[in-house]
Amino acid sequence: QVQLVESGGGLVQPGGSLKLSCAASGTIGNINDMRWYRQAPGKERELVASITSGGTTKYAEDSVKGRFTISRDNAKNTVYLQMNSLKPEDTAVYYCYALVLTYHWSVYWGQGTQVIVSS
Repeated sequence: QVQLVESGGGLVQPGGSLKLSCAASGTIGNINDMRWYRQAPGKERELVASITSGGTTKYAEDSVKGRFTISRDNAKNTVYLQMNSLKPEDTAVYYCYALVLTYHWSVYWGQGTQVIVSS
C-alpha cells in the first residue's frame, strides 16, 4: 500500500508564502507524474501544477504562474509546492496526487492540507 502525507498548510496573510510538502511511502517501484490540486469551498477540485519524474513542470492556471513553483525530490519520493505572493483566492484545500508503480500503475491521493489566506 502507498500513502501520501501532506504538510505545510496553514493560515497566512495576503502577500505571504507557504511551502507544501507531500511524501509518498510504502511499496514503491517508481513514481511518474506528481501533481498538486486544490479545492476551494463550493468549487470543484482543480489542477494547480504537475511535474514529471524527469522534472518537466506545467502550471494549469495563469493565476499561479510566477507565484507558485512545483518541485520534487525523487530520492525522497516527495513533491513540493512553494507558494509566494499568496492571495485570498488561493484559499483552498490542497491535495497531492501521484501516479505510482507498485505491482501496477495506480493513482494515489493525499488527505489534503488546508491553506487559508486572510488578514
